[in-house]
Amino acid sequence: MTASRGNDAVLRGCTIVVAADRRSGDLASTLASHGARVLRAPAVAMRPNAEDELLIEHTRRIIARPPDIVVVTTGVGFRGWMDAAHENGLADDLTRALRRARFVARGPKAHGAIQEAGFSADWVARSETASEVGEYLVRSGVAGARVVVQHHGTGDDGLDALATTYGADALGITVYRCGPAPDPDLVARTAVQAATGGADAVLFTSARGAAEWLRLAERTGRLPLIGERASKGRLLIAAVGPNTAAPFVEAGIHTRVAARSRLGSLVHCVVDHYASGRHARLRTAEGVLEVRSGGALLDGGFIPLSRASADVLGALFDAGGNVLTREELSRVLPRPGRNSHAAEMAIARLREALGAPDLVKTVIKRGYRLAVSE
Repeated sequence: MTASRGNDAVLRGCTIVVAADRRSGDLASTLASHGARVLRAPAVAMRPNAEDELLIEHTRRIIARPPDIVVVTTGVGFRGWMDAAHENGLADDLTRALRRARFVARGPKAHGAIQEAGFSADWVARSETASEVGEYLVRSGVAGARVVVQHHGTGDDGLDALATTYGADALGITVYRCGPAPDPDLVARTAVQAATGGADAVLFTSARGAAEWLRLAERTGRLPLIGERASKGRLLIAAVGPNTAAPFVEAGIHTRVAARSRLGSLVHCVVDHYASGRHARLRTAEGVLEVRSGGALLDGGFIPLSRASADVLGALFDAGGNVLTREELSRVLPRPGRNSHAAEMAIARLREALGAPDLVKTVIKRGYRLAVSE
């Protein structure tokens, strides 16, 4: 089969899992425009409270007594609050009430949401943590101030109580809540794919989602394989910011973090990973080889492969030029076909698909290996 060259999208042949809920459609469509196959498998569900009577009651209280300080902990939460105000005819009044407030943002995503709403952030936490926000509030002084804290979906993070302790009149509002994954089995299947070569990248936009995906991955028993593939450059784990990446860092799994906490930056992080050669590559007799879930990139051209052929090539790739026996290769085939003859047939089909006769070498009486250049 002839490899396609020249105008291939950077992510062609890649299967990318988006483990996010909110704005996952935007993220998926942008990745698809770069050639990726995208699977949406949210590890947590964001449940808006736009019709929550308590949220509207608190909004009316804020309009009646405008705050001095507004703490925004999440971009999606602040946007949700503004949307709820619009839906209930309170947007103009709320905007006027917040116009003179000092805005404090827990990271770049919150900062972006503040700017989108037409306000300016007076201070942004670099670490994206509530503890840094709390330190700033104490240091800058809140005694006698009216403080509004927009909570993230997991609930109160102690900023209300802290502000109250230091003399503030504090009010907390919750715009959405994080719930369990809509389909935990689907999330678990994506973890298996990430461990076995069926997925090339998994993307996260929240720490809660990252932690839940890890929990479900551990339940499958494949977490060590996920860590191994990530460390070898065969699997990309990408997070929108350091706070989101924290669960993977704590688990010792190599993770790339977007330069800026924006979805566009996350997409750029993924594209750059593949375009700049950070994904694992081998120099072979037929050119530079890169294996993706949907095929192979050989000497700059993409060759689509069946799932079985991609798995066999991936096993040879991971061996790095060392010989794999027929028995070892048969282990990556579907269970009904796990025998030496099936391995031989799989190699024959792979060679035909690649159209590169010198790439997979037969080592007589031993097995097969890639023709890796020294």
